[in-house]
Amino acid sequence: APDVDRTFEPLYGYLNNDVSRRRATVSLALELCGVPAHLAAARARFHASAPLRSLGLLEVEEPERPFLTRSLRVPDRLVGHLLGDDSPDATLLGLLPAMPEPLPSAATAADVFVDRLAARLGQGPLTAYLREPREGDGLAALASVLDAAKTEALRFAGPEEHVPDLLREARLTGRAVVVSGLPEKPGPLVRALTAATDVTVLMCDPRPYDPQWSRADPLVLDAPGRRAGGATAWRAALGPDADGFDLATAVAPYRLGGDRIQRAALTARALAAFDGLPLNADHVRLAARRQSASGLESHARRIRPDVDWGDLVLPDRPLVQLRELALRARHRDRVLGDWRLSAGGGRGRGVLGLFAGESGTGKTLSAEVVAADLGLDLYVVQLSSVVDKYVGETEKNLERIFTEADRTDAVLLFDEADAVFGKRSEVKDAHDKYANMESAYLLQRLESFDGIALLTTNLRANIDEAFTRRLDLVVDFPFPDPEQRLALWRHSLSRVPSADGIDPEPLAREFELAGGSIRSAV
Repeated sequence: APDVDRTFEPLYGYLNNDVSRRRATVSLALELCGVPAHLAAARARFHASAPLRSLGLLEVEEPERPFLTRSLRVPDRLVGHLLGDDSPDATLLGLLPAMPEPLPSAATAADVFVDRLAARLGQGPLTAYLREPREGDGLAALASVLDAAKTEALRFAGPEEHVPDLLREARLTGRAVVVSGLPEKPGPLVRALTAATDVTVLMCDPRPYDPQWSRADPLVLDAPGRRAGGATAWRAALGPDADGFDLATAVAPYRLGGDRIQRAALTARALAAFDGLPLNADHVRLAARRQSASGLESHARRIRPDVDWGDLVLPDRPLVQLRELALRARHRDRVLGDWRLSAGGGRGRGVLGLFAGESGTGKTLSAEVVAADLGLDLYVVQLSSVVDKYVGETEKNLERIFTEADRTDAVLLFDEADAVFGKRSEVKDAHDKYANMESAYLLQRLESFDGIALLTTNLRANIDEAFTRRLDLVVDFPFPDPEQRLALWRHSLSRVPSADGIDPEPLAREFELAGGSIRSAV
């Protein structure tokens, strides 16, 4: 009462027989309820584990005093709620990011998932854990689920010590709790969240659920991947600004979740406004790439491609194969997802290619061109930072790379890949045994990879056949003949100032150089 009307303070002082004690005490509360203060059951109602306190409805202050003389206080947030204020508790400020907009319906398997989970939410409180195929997919699905269930949510991004305030907020407002992306050690947070059985708690993370995280297991579900209606979601986010170009082709290589699509759309509009131009495909591609933050830099060198198909001087066959590779990467979601042509057996949706040929024949440049065509960055894996002399460390480094690459819209390039993808050998000593274990790990990891990985080698014969069987495409880069060398000389010379009358034909005829050497000579 004193929190609502200060005129009650003298009354409490009178009842406490102490004018300085202007709030109810444990003893006074028991007396007003007609309950003897010596009963243990009566006192237990004010213990920390009792509902009044564990649910954050009442605070017992002055722990230095004897139990019966301690003051009682109603939390400010509860007083505000009773007075009609639904602003979140001050302790949660900065910890409640907004939920993304729900994705448009696309008549896909994702919609079936949304409808089923929304129906379950309508039956009462639920604790569920969604394993995401890709970071952001679960949150995008939950936004659609909550929209279908007509349920508001508190999205939480804070440590476990704030969970009691979060759950009280959810109880007061009747909202669900959503947690996307658990900490590295999720146990304490998950235990705190799953302890509440009267609040709907929805968690999502790319990691499989570990029963050791909590005492009570939530409902564990596999979140649907990016919806087939990805272009539809982009169009909904961009509105009529997207009518001036082929949006579906522009966004096909990107696997962004619903919230990141919304953020990318805002960035694309800002880029267009900065350029003073109508929104175009380049703005959208650049905005999408900026949403794909990567942790690959510790083991890979980032290249932002600035080349195109016109920079390649190759015979027809490898050129056609490279274009097929780019098309495969661009339309894999449609072919493997919409058309359900995935091989199954746990095989990921990754695109894997091997570029084989002598040094300087255009393998790395071709990888840049493919990445540029897709509107993606290229990450060249530095194998010197991956291979480790200690047993098991190489696999750990590779797992970090593959995990980050799965989360990132980028092209991964293993240069001189025979260093880690070489042939397995007969086991003669411990070194052979562990080398074969590394190869076995790589075979398994490539099967489940969802990104785009390209391997280059100067010695194709050194690559294990088990790896080549798992590749989508093997492109052979032949050493250039005189006609191709002439085209390479002309292409390289066209980019630099040169005197009139330079004839590259004798150079192409007399010097057997690969394209890389020709560029170095120029």
